[in-house]
Amino acid sequence: MRTRPASDDDWAEIWPLWRTLVATGELYVWDPRTSAEDARKMWMLPPPAVVLVREDDAGRVVATAQIAPAQPGLGDHVAQLVFMADPARDGLDREMAEDAIEHAVDLGYRAMQSTVVVAGNTKTVAVWRALAFRVIGTLPSAFRHPWNGDVDLYVMHRFLPYKTYRPRRQD
Repeated sequence: MRTRPASDDDWAEIWPLWRTLVATGELYVWDPRTSAEDARKMWMLPPPAVVLVREDDAGRVVATAQIAPAQPGLGDHVAQLVFMADPARDGLDREMAEDAIEHAVDLGYRAMQSTVVVAGNTKTVAVWRALAFRVIGTLPSAFRHPWNGDVDLYVMHRFLPYKTYRPRRQD
């Protein structure tokens, strides 16, 4: 498998994965009825955001990640990470997250966060924790789970090793 930056042409393979995972209404904050066009606008963000795809040995997209500055300007040294992976492939979510972390380090980010981790999603929380993220905040009842009602969202964070700090420009 290999991970690489996504191109516009990759959306055709990202969309089925995005739609399948978001449609459950239990893992991500986006509306499960989001159209392909609207999903593309939310996922395929322009630079300085980066979207990655992970391909299997046959060249099929099986995972994706979105890395973007968490804040503009003086907060752009912290990356916001969201990732998705084919749930039928064990360990793929962690592999995608590891590749995204490595990519963020190469881009000069000094820390990484996710503000949309559903507290009841024990599998994803375990992946984040295994990768040295820790819960630094809880947004009480911030997620409308389809059968558990209002549940918490975690804000998870970790520092990244960095080579040389390179301020990013918002061109």
